[in-house]
Amino acid sequence: MASSRSADGSTVPVLKDLTIENITENVHRINSQCADPRLKYVMERLVSHLHDFARETRLSFDEWMAGIQYLTRVGHRCTDVRQEFILLSDVLGLSLLVDSLDHPKPPSSTEGTVLGPFHTHDAPADHNGTSISADPNGDPLLVLCTVKTTAGDPIQGATVDVWETDSSGKYDVQYEDRGVKADGRAVVTSDKEGVFWFKAIVPVPYQIPDDGPVGQLLERLGRHCWRPSHLHFMFGKAGFDNLVTALYIRGSDYETSDAVFGVKESLIVGLETVTSEQAKQYDVKEGTKLLKYDFVLVTDEETKKLRHDEAVKAMKGLGRENMMIVNGLPVPDVD
Repeated sequence: MASSRSADGSTVPVLKDLTIENITENVHRINSQCADPRLKYVMERLVSHLHDFARETRLSFDEWMAGIQYLTRVGHRCTDVRQEFILLSDVLGLSLLVDSLDHPKPPSSTEGTVLGPFHTHDAPADHNGTSISADPNGDPLLVLCTVKTTAGDPIQGATVDVWETDSSGKYDVQYEDRGVKADGRAVVTSDKEGVFWFKAIVPVPYQIPDDGPVGQLLERLGRHCWRPSHLHFMFGKAGFDNLVTALYIRGSDYETSDAVFGVKESLIVGLETVTSEQAKQYDVKEGTKLLKYDFVLVTDEETKKLRHDEAVKAMKGLGRENMMIVNGLPVPDVD
């Protein structure tokens, strides 16, 4: 490869006369100076796919500029409590894809799903039995769950971050007058039996924010912006792979057409009703709606091995035999 000297004395590749046919090769040549093998590989594939997309679609300058302006508007719409880029990733199916790739699950464990744009880090750390919603108009719900290993052993001390909308389908951060105390959120902890429970309200279907660039895109695509009824869960415990998931209420509207592609069959649950014995034990009214689920976490080691094995399989499927896997991520094997 020919090279030249830059102003600071370093050696840089010489670029060829630039054309439609060789621009991709030239970008790869200049990016090949990157010392980080993973970044170099990611950029090589990103540039290849972007350039192929432009050539395949014969992308016009006006379309390119419209895309730039659209992404600029997405960025302007982001705030501390609303991540429009995550929302865009969600509606394109990218969020679910990345989560599935980076957090592979064996069949015996709980599947993950999208985080969504409205998770916050200010949920109160409460104990089992807390009531996470102050909405008087919601239908009361008792959530009674366990968290265990793939071997069936209870996990004590797992933190469980939970959040949901109010009965009108809005998260607390969507209100301009949101108070200091978060609502519809809490972080509870599993006990020695792996049990955690809290009081909430029955989730309702709701619209993802449609007053910004993502909503405008869905309208242009002829898509709706609704999500089925669900409740978010995020698990954390040293030694275990972080699990971001949600439970979806069976029979909810939009169960089969979720705007952000979050629904998985294993995460769909039917609601039961609280018995008289449960009513006394958990201090709720008999007949209250009941959500029960047994979550299963995967250890870091289990996830690391599965991520590695799936990466190897994927590279073979793509015919990329010259790859090595580092921390579950493929990089070119230059040896």
